[in-house]
Amino acid sequence: MINGAHVIIESADAEADRAFLRDVIGFQAVDVGGGWLIFALPPSEAAIHPADESGRHELFLMCDGVEAEVERLRDHGVACDPITEVSWGRLTALRLPGGGKLALYEPRHARPAVAQ
Repeated sequence: MINGAHVIIESADAEADRAFLRDVIGFQAVDVGGGWLIFALPPSEAAIHPADESGRHELFLMCDGVEAEVERLRDHGVACDPITEVSWGRLTALRLPGGGKLALYEPRHARPAVAQ
């Protein structure tokens, strides 16, 4: 039985992005050796979207209040894109120290029950 998922975020500065996820976002982690952190993630969901080609994957972080979360992140010096209204929620993106971006949104769609 499948009992989880492992997400990989590629980074030009993995050490800085690991510290960001641990210290700013607050994800718990275990060091599996040499500072290589594996993070616990909050409950998640997956959606399959139609596309012309398969193979592209995206990672979105979710929150209950995107304005408050953006304010908290900015207090930590994190750059965030302007919040936009989309049919399925309120969307922004935050800049990782390694230069990448992660989408962050406040969902307005129905959410599945947390898997046990």
